[in-house]
Amino acid sequence: QVQLVESGGGLVQAGSSLRLSCAASGRSFSTYAMGWFRQAPGKEREFVATISWRGGSTNYADSVKGRFTISRDNAKNTLYLQMSSLKPEDTAVYYCAARRDIMASTIDSDYNYWGQGTQVTVSS
Repeated sequence: QVQLVESGGGLVQAGSSLRLSCAASGRSFSTYAMGWFRQAPGKEREFVATISWRGGSTNYADSVKGRFTISRDNAKNTLYLQMSSLKPEDTAVYYCAARRDIMASTIDSDYNYWGQGTQVTVSS
């Protein structure tokens, strides 16, 4: 079992930066691929970014490519999402997720564990 706790969300102005963190419990973090997803009000949850078990492979949604960077520190059992040039359309609850597989995935049903989410609000 893995427990995931996100932090780092908040209210920022357009053009600002934020770094989200996801702290994972358990000894298996380093063997799991990880992902970030988000859900805006009235919309379905959508993929944001994913990273393989050692960080050698990453993938991003087109809407965040070039602005967001996913990374992980396996020694600290922590996943990160560095977000820059934030836009109002990035406003959402951001969730981290863990997959019992070493391969990154953009599909939410591939993930086995989810955090509770952290709110990111970008004002114009």
